[in-house]
Amino acid sequence: MKTIKAPIGIRLGGVALGLLVTAAFLIIDGCSNGTGGNGVGAAQAHEAGAAEAVGARVSLSLPPPLVQEGSSAPATQSVDQSRSTALVRAAERVSPAVVSVNVLRQQQLRPRSLWDDFFLGPSGPRQSVGYGSGVIFRSEGYILTNDHVVMGAQEIRVTLPDGRDFVAKLTGSDGLTDVAVLQIAAEGLPVAPLGTSQGLLIGEWAMAIGNPFAYLLSNSEPTVTAGVVSAVGRHIIPSSQDQGFYLGMIQTDASLNPGNSGGPLVNAHGEVIGVNTSIFSRSGGSEGLGFAIPIDRALRVADDLIQFGEVRRAWTGVEVVAVDADVWGRTHGVQIASVAPGSPADRAGLSPGDHLVEANGRPLGTPLDFEAVLLDAKAGEAVEVALEGQRGRVRLVAETLPTSRAQRVEVLENLEVVSVTPEIRAEQNLGTEAGALITGISADLSGNLGLARGDVILQINNTRISNAEDAARAIRELQGGVRVRIYFERNRSAYVREFTTRR
Repeated sequence: MKTIKAPIGIRLGGVALGLLVTAAFLIIDGCSNGTGGNGVGAAQAHEAGAAEAVGARVSLSLPPPLVQEGSSAPATQSVDQSRSTALVRAAERVSPAVVSVNVLRQQQLRPRSLWDDFFLGPSGPRQSVGYGSGVIFRSEGYILTNDHVVMGAQEIRVTLPDGRDFVAKLTGSDGLTDVAVLQIAAEGLPVAPLGTSQGLLIGEWAMAIGNPFAYLLSNSEPTVTAGVVSAVGRHIIPSSQDQGFYLGMIQTDASLNPGNSGGPLVNAHGEVIGVNTSIFSRSGGSEGLGFAIPIDRALRVADDLIQFGEVRRAWTGVEVVAVDADVWGRTHGVQIASVAPGSPADRAGLSPGDHLVEANGRPLGTPLDFEAVLLDAKAGEAVEVALEGQRGRVRLVAETLPTSRAQRVEVLENLEVVSVTPEIRAEQNLGTEAGALITGISADLSGNLGLARGDVILQINNTRISNAEDAARAIRELQGGVRVRIYFERNRSAYVREFTTRR
């Protein structure tokens, strides 16, 4: 847009304004009638005429409306058509399937002193409300959202853009990929068109659709923000324990705000290409660094959660490490540190020391690149790796993680363990060759005992634990009111916890 500055000594009063308006109309008129069609010359002529007419009275009569060539109707129709851009049409396709997700949680408060209880009354748990977004991706009422949106929820409610409200059931969630699936009981639901996250172009249009600040807004219609695909394959390493670890993410500069989590990232065709998850921000608001889970990964995880109730991750039996950088600080590929006996990598002939430069067509620069490939792979499918040198390519058929195949033993109502095997030892990079690996534990029990998922129970009091059955037997035989000492491994280091059982 051009900005016209007033000349010195000329007031912007009614006369000067009239000159500017008339000049504009004359230029238009000169272009549309038979005065030669030279817009530059017409503009120069009228600028000269306007200079001579300063101080004279000028008519402000409006020109006739513009008419399209060969038509008697005003050109407003073409303006309306130009407003309906690809992004507008894309938003129209997806927005009806974008929902608001409201979560009710029980917030446990820290105990207060007796003086506080005396003056303020007894303290107790309080309820807190969280919010996010989601997108309907199956006609059976299945909704994609983030694990961190619904984590710890006592009740989940979903509000559609048309105002309908439903209680949602949590079908399943996966903390590693930050994907969760909800379901509502409704018919005739709008379903978002699904695209693919493969072959995304850096710089192509991308829209974030969701419900920022949710119930703080006056209606349930989603908000649309536009930007581009800024990068792909981004790894986000947490700076603190309360932040997630994300691999192979889509980066966008479309504005993401609190409440956008779980909503779709959409391309210009109106297809979902990602699930909005996080922002990088120093202020807490959007600063042009938003990240989304690739839709291909999100759908793979969602299919497992719907079919099996858990995610069955791909496993090749390979542990990789970074290679040494060259004199310029650059690295290329990853090196195999270990190969689990009997694993797909072992059967394919891979060995420690082999140098991998590519996996499933993606270049490998760091071990995180290889982990991202496995996150997107499915058990039973092939993972093709390229080796440096003359060995060419090797095809592995991925299997499910050994911990997923292992027989789980329920020690307590909220504590599950599996026996440590050579495969599980290699998968988890354990130091011990025997014990009971914790695969599931409630937050309350974890806080009380100081144990966590991934810990290996080695000994309970004087009883050595060789497998899951040993752990179950030893714990069930404990009496009330006795002192218990548990020895366990965490990150290849040994620890001990002491506690007293309840009477």
